Amino acid sequence: MWEVRSFSFWRAVFAEFFATMIYVFFGLGASLRWGAGPLNVLQVALAFGLAVATLVQVLGHVSGAHVNPAVTFAFLVGAQLSLLRAVFYVLAQVLGGVAGAAVLYGVTPAAIRGNLALNTIHPGVTLAQATTIEIFLTLQFVLCIFATYDERHNGRVGSVALAVGFSLALGHLFGIYYTGAGMNPARSFAPAVITRNFTNHWVYWVGPIIGATLGCILYDFVLSPRMRGLAERLAILKGVGRNRPLEPPGDPVELKTQAL
Repeated sequence: MWEVRSFSFWRAVFAEFFATMIYVFFGLGASLRWGAGPLNVLQVALAFGLAVATLVQVLGHVSGAHVNPAVTFAFLVGAQLSLLRAVFYVLAQVLGGVAGAAVLYGVTPAAIRGNLALNTIHPGVTLAQATTIEIFLTLQFVLCIFATYDERHNGRVGSVALAVGFSLALGHLFGIYYTGAGMNPARSFAPAVITRNFTNHWVYWVGPIIGATLGCILYDFVLSPRMRGLAERLAILKGVGRNRPLEPPGDPVELKTQAL
């Protein structure tokens, strides 16, 4: 519980709230239909991808820029942050997403709002298929985050922020046709609250959470195992150990890992 007495803790929680608000505002805003014709999938994918890349670059050193309850859950499963921090992060992300959707709703003409880019399942896709799609979309995204955030691989070339952004854009380029590409429960929850439409909403929580968990297990326990004992993992979950890696490596200079 000592974390709640730390200013850096509340700064990180606020960063998650603010980042998710910005992410939802710009992502949903770019997904609205301002004219006739089919949705520009490339525009939507780039908007979400560039939004998260910008936020990782700007706020990665403050909170890790999870901007996604599924990502936070993956870090929790991997014992890379405390349970208390994870709970506050998720609450901040959900509230931030609703705030971003509410602002977008308020500044958008009524004729353009529509369903506020609510995630919907394609009529030809079953619930089982939609959940599987969300699992795979989030799996590849979390794998990218874990690999690029991993402080054990300092010799990599390229931008962490752009890698994460491209991974998210990839998920949207494929997933929009199936499920609207949720990949983020806070992003899916926000327009559902504003429009009061929760049809099949559980898919956008269950799929990403399962995908994120599988991504964590695959990377942290199979592809690039972390040699931590049970006692060390429990200490981190309780908030008395060292939470790593919470933030991405710096570009181009490696940032010092935050001791929490």
